[in-house]
Amino acid sequence: MSVAPLKSVIVPAVANHSATVVFLHGLGDSGYGWQPLALVLARQFPHVKWVLPNAPNRPISINMGMRMPGWYDIKALTPDGEEDGPGIKQSAAAIRQLIQDEIDSGIPASRIVLGGFSQGSAMSLYTALTTDKKFAGVIALSGYLPLSKQILESHKDTNKETPFLLGHGDEDDVVALNWGKMSTAALTNLGFKINFKVYRGMGHSTCEQEIQDITQFLKSECKF
Repeated sequence: MSVAPLKSVIVPAVANHSATVVFLHGLGDSGYGWQPLALVLARQFPHVKWVLPNAPNRPISINMGMRMPGWYDIKALTPDGEEDGPGIKQSAAAIRQLIQDEIDSGIPASRIVLGGFSQGSAMSLYTALTTDKKFAGVIALSGYLPLSKQILESHKDTNKETPFLLGHGDEDDVVALNWGKMSTAALTNLGFKINFKVYRGMGHSTCEQEIQDITQFLKSECKF
């Protein structure tokens, strides 16, 4: 599949570059939306490069067809709603190319963490379950497992021993907590190593405790 290369916001490593985090933003956002967090975490991980790609603009059905940055079209925000399979697969191909670029630059997949928020979280899960590259870790915040029926039938086991951190707020009014629980159950049943954390009082956003948990995850589970 031929896909246009993604343009990314880069927070470079300030020490010897030996690991990379690729983090995907949510619908309507850009890589710049997560740059402040990357800059904060860069202080604790000076050898890590942060790659924050920008999704292309596309019409979004639930927003009356308005064009905005999105990894795929969203037709409904329910677990059983119609999904944009072609869009998800096209974005996954672009993300895989981005990861391959890091590998070609000398960073092995085992030193790359793939993560994302909301729609970006969904893409990080889909990509991790369909790739032949074994990552250091996967971070999925306030998201869900897209194309779950297809994934259950045809996923790859490459990242079965890779640690996954899933975070979700119990007051999320965009991607309901139950959706996160269902995704966690599906992944666990497939044999993946899932650490699912619920944050009290958090909506469709992040919080200080979640950031602390991400820091600990990168240190202890991903060996960054």
